[in-house]
Amino acid sequence: MDEKPTWSEEASTTFIDYGRYFVPDRARQMETICRLIPAPDGPFVVMELSHGEGLLAEAILERFATAVIHGYDISPQMRQTAVARLARFDGRFHSHYFDLREQAWRTPGYTPQAIVTSLTVHHLDGPEKQQLFHDMHAILAPGGALIIADLIEPANGLGQALAADAWDEAVREQVRQLDGNTDRFAEFERLEWNLFRHPDPDFDKPSRLFDQLNWLEAAGFTAVDVYWLRAGHAIFGGYRIQI
Repeated sequence: MDEKPTWSEEASTTFIDYGRYFVPDRARQMETICRLIPAPDGPFVVMELSHGEGLLAEAILERFATAVIHGYDISPQMRQTAVARLARFDGRFHSHYFDLREQAWRTPGYTPQAIVTSLTVHHLDGPEKQQLFHDMHAILAPGGALIIADLIEPANGLGQALAADAWDEAVREQVRQLDGNTDRFAEFERLEWNLFRHPDPDFDKPSRLFDQLNWLEAAGFTAVDVYWLRAGHAIFGGYRIQI
């Protein structure tokens, strides 16, 4: 396997400290994902790719009393933080180490009713995304969903400039709401977090939304759709046909 840039523990610390400011409409995104999970009667399993500090998992566990989550993350700090945060759910959250590009975790030994992921798929290039979508379709339960919240590639320079400005606007709005000032926005700029303004193609490889919707259909997903979109961030996905 070629050497690839990897997530650092410094990045984990930054994301834990600033994610609530830097991710547009974070609470709304989590609510949207929860509403798209097709919860059956009785116990069911959710797989979460790159669970981070456990905020999305927490929202899912609170919403669905019979859900069990198997979460995966590459960061020891994120895994420790999530396990501590979710300890109150009495064994309904399990954290596993993984590398998104590797294959072993893609045959998990259980059948998820939903696979959810936030801000991680854009680290794969186009062919890697296509393979991921095929692999996730193969392990989903009939009627199950793959729901992706992620950064997307604008189709041209005008779209990229618009996405960059909209992301700045979203962060300013959240900073004012949370802190009553714009100090955290200065940190957003200092860290060059807005990848539409400061691209890092060796690490961030967003793909066009149009392409990813087609790749989902090619992988076998039905009812492929876009559920939310703002500032170059989108929630999209599809369902495995019910047998």
